[in-house]
Amino acid sequence: MSQKKHEKETRSPEELIREGVEAAREAAQEAGEAAADRSEPQPEEPQATGPEDGAQAAPEAEQPAENAESKQLAEMKDRLQRQMAEFDNYRKRTDKEKAAQFEIGQRSVIERILPVVDNFERGMASIAEADRGPVYEGMEKVYKQLMTTLHELGVEPIEAVGKPFDPNLHNAVMHVEDDAVEESTVVEEFQKGYTCHGAVVRVSMVKVAN
Repeated sequence: MSQKKHEKETRSPEELIREGVEAAREAAQEAGEAAADRSEPQPEEPQATGPEDGAQAAPEAEQPAENAESKQLAEMKDRLQRQMAEFDNYRKRTDKEKAAQFEIGQRSVIERILPVVDNFERGMASIAEADRGPVYEGMEKVYKQLMTTLHELGVEPIEAVGKPFDPNLHNAVMHVEDDAVEESTVVEEFQKGYTCHGAVVRVSMVKVAN
């Protein structure tokens, strides 16, 4: 040890200074490399997706599906409303056609019954009051029942005698000069006319004063 100490003491001051400079340079280099290592950006670790982020992404993914469902539902609703409107129009049209067909059929039946009513009236009028017995009473009852049934069906006789002549209701088969009544007044009825629910089924055959 005394020998090493002796060797260290025998080195010149220039050698000692040179060794100190080298040692300081190495220390500075090592310090610079350590600083460079610390300044390099470290790769970021992937952040864990929390339950809130998943809940936020889920509605965004479901929103297009909801929009498609809403659009499909609106189209189905519009189609249903159109079909319901078409069916309602069809029902109204068929009801109107059925009512028209019923009126035509009813009018045809009434036209066939009216001659029977005429014959009842002629037959009852031909029997004198002195001869009116049980047969007449039976005919009268049947006649009243028949007229009641027609009335319930909306059939009404047209008023003629004493009324102004109306070509829509009356058929003038005869004309007569009569100063006792006003001109164009019905003075006699040969055959009754009838209406059904306001529509003329048969016009009255009348005599009109000029």
